[in-house]
Amino acid sequence: MKVALVHYHLKTGGVTTVLSSQIAALRNACELIVLTGDRAAAGLPCEVAEIPGLGYDRPGRSQPSPDSVAARMIKVLSEKWPGGCDVLHIHNPTLAKNRSFLQIIKRLQQSGITLFLQIHDFAEDGRPGVYFRDAYPADCHYGVINARDAGILKGAGLKPRGVHLLPNAVAGLTAGMDRSPEPRILYPVRAIRRKNLGEAILLSMFFNGTQRLAVTQPPNSPADAASYRDWVAWVEKNRLHVDFEVGKNTDFGALMNSARSVVTTSITEGFGLTFLEPWTAGKLLWGRRIRGICDDFEARGIRLETLYDRLDVPLAWIDGDAFCRDWHQAVAGAAACYGHRMAADTADAAFARMTRNGRVDFGLLSETFQRQVLGRLIRAPSARDELVDLNPCLACPGEVPHPSAMVEANRRLILAHYGMEQYRRRLLSVYDQVAGHRVEHRIDKAVLRDAFFDLDRFSLLKWGTYVH
Repeated sequence: MKVALVHYHLKTGGVTTVLSSQIAALRNACELIVLTGDRAAAGLPCEVAEIPGLGYDRPGRSQPSPDSVAARMIKVLSEKWPGGCDVLHIHNPTLAKNRSFLQIIKRLQQSGITLFLQIHDFAEDGRPGVYFRDAYPADCHYGVINARDAGILKGAGLKPRGVHLLPNAVAGLTAGMDRSPEPRILYPVRAIRRKNLGEAILLSMFFNGTQRLAVTQPPNSPADAASYRDWVAWVEKNRLHVDFEVGKNTDFGALMNSARSVVTTSITEGFGLTFLEPWTAGKLLWGRRIRGICDDFEARGIRLETLYDRLDVPLAWIDGDAFCRDWHQAVAGAAACYGHRMAADTADAAFARMTRNGRVDFGLLSETFQRQVLGRLIRAPSARDELVDLNPCLACPGEVPHPSAMVEANRRLILAHYGMEQYRRRLLSVYDQVAGHRVEHRIDKAVLRDAFFDLDRFSLLKWGTYVH
């Protein structure tokens, strides 16, 4: 089979990691080429064609016309395979990182090329800055990385035979013993706002003895940098047991092996590699569970009872009036960005549900209100006991009976269900279906938008603008 893989760029991490896994899985089964707008420094073991018009938009720089970009792609493919390409596999096509992308896809579709569009991230999921108002491509196959997203696309109008579940591969890490001179709890993350760094810092205040929280990487994006810098300064000022950027000059495998356990407090994930990878390194994972993501793993027998669904804090510990105002403003702003109309009392009813019994989930708060909670814990010793009463998981964070047996059982299940051989079989099966079956369907964007616009889980970390 002749397969072309397409992504905006080949910069390290994220979708590029997935693309690399696909190349490794397909290397001996398919003829491959990668088309990209920026080949960066990625040394992929297959042919790569750089077509700048596929890259991200850049302020002040004009983009080639969609017709010329599509023509260039078709020319590259026809030169490689005069008989045609079987599947053109495009990653994250519905994000408006390149405002011409939907038009490019339309031109490719008109040329008769068979398309497979794999969505890793939805613009509707709290990314209004990269939201296309135009219709998404119709009459082609779509792929997703979790069952939640598959259900959402089917509910939005796509036929089951045209929606393919393709969870990411988990290569697995080599297990090792804790050799760190000081006990570390690792948060392996690039600390963007959605990773909920404030909650990880809160958990560190309940660690046993001399344990320290170790955060691996700073954010890349300017939008997240200000929040991160303020957290670093706040932690230093309050002399908390937190270390930042421990992964800048240390191999990731070595960091994982040196950890006592691994924590996650993220409020949003696409696939959720962080819920799987630590177990393969022989490490217990604990922290926040994400509904709709962890469901897939638990359905395969992977035990995640070390995770909690929410972390309640008393509403009286924060400026409740300011939180109410900020939350309603963020809801109104997000609704306007997506053209979503709500009844006048819808947001009020959702806020009342969020704050019933005088409590609110810490993960819904912005950094401003999170720091108010942490400040209360620092100033008032009794606050710790009050928070433990609300969240018993804080009494012995990251501790479970018989952890070794749990880690080993999860490790085996993860490698069995998400290993490279299983991934190879899934991917080839998807390509057979894409190449062999035409579909006629379209996405109802209003239904898709409403599926993600969940006010009961509307977090200011995800939807609000950061304010110093």
